Amino acid sequence: MKFKKGAKQRSETLGLPSMHGFGLMLCLSVGAMAGKYSREVNEQKPPLDGKDPVEFRIAKLNQVWEKALRVQMSPVRQAELHSDLKIQEKDELQWKKMKAEGLDENGEREAKLRRNFNIILAKYGMDGKKDNRALESNNLKDHDAVESSLFDDPRLDKLWNKVITSGKFSEEELQSLRREFLHHKDKIHEYNIVMDTITRTEEIQKNVISPLEGDGKDHVLHQKHADLKQRMRDLNHGFERLRRISNEGYSQESEFREPRVVELWEMAKKANLTEDELESLKEELRHFETKVEKHQHYQEQLELSHQKLQHVEALGDKDHIMRNKEKYISLAEKTREMGYKMKKHLQDLNNKISRNGLQHNEL
Repeated sequence: MKFKKGAKQRSETLGLPSMHGFGLMLCLSVGAMAGKYSREVNEQKPPLDGKDPVEFRIAKLNQVWEKALRVQMSPVRQAELHSDLKIQEKDELQWKKMKAEGLDENGEREAKLRRNFNIILAKYGMDGKKDNRALESNNLKDHDAVESSLFDDPRLDKLWNKVITSGKFSEEELQSLRREFLHHKDKIHEYNIVMDTITRTEEIQKNVISPLEGDGKDHVLHQKHADLKQRMRDLNHGFERLRRISNEGYSQESEFREPRVVELWEMAKKANLTEDELESLKEELRHFETKVEKHQHYQEQLELSHQKLQHVEALGDKDHIMRNKEKYISLAEKTREMGYKMKKHLQDLNNKISRNGLQHNEL
């Protein structure tokens, strides 16, 4: 797998936005790195001039969103970013309440929030670097397209070529397995983002006066690397599962097909859960899988609606354009809302299974 090496060589790979591309964001993000979540700076004031209200209650999240509206980003990817920012907003506002109550004394939760924010920036090419990653959460390409380098990873590409030439999978099974391969590709990408973000954070902390000293600072550092190790274990486990399915095919007793649900179920079977808890969770996962599939359907409809809107705009019929634009805007809002609810449910399921509070989020 294409895991990146050499912390020194990666000092500028991911991290904060560039001065040219995102100056104000840099100031806010560096301030956050120094452990300064300023209420005056970060909490967005309601507009006083009668204009449309801001999208988010935290200023730096609005800045990311406003930039996303200016750049060329696919509708599906834009909707995904919106739901990720809503999750980040929820977590940050919860953290502010915790901080006010004197909790999170060692700064562990704050460090996780900063890391998650930088993951969002890198994931959507908002980190000031030219985005060569071209990561799309929902790959809607034709299945028959050339796929020799679909997953940007030699082991995944080799395994996939073996799958499509084996003749042992139905078209429906190929689609399900392809989603699993794409999900694993996303997790490799996310692992690299986390590694680079941690490295960048540590290098910045060397140059600032950190409020964390002694055991507290060491504890946060330990948690960061523990998170990274867990992600690596998850990657290894996920690849072994893909290799097993590729060789043996789907078993008749497979409980789930959606990759995120499969991962949750595997986690649950290894967790310290009673039979009743496991059975209850299985039922909840079935409902969650339905929710994920519904969200995927809306994403596909959003993409088609956008293509149709572009077509009618080219024809120039104003009435037709207006009707299609209204439909597209409504569908985009619905897709964002469903994306947020799905990701919040995923977060809740992770917490329920782990029993250890907020685990690393799926972005």
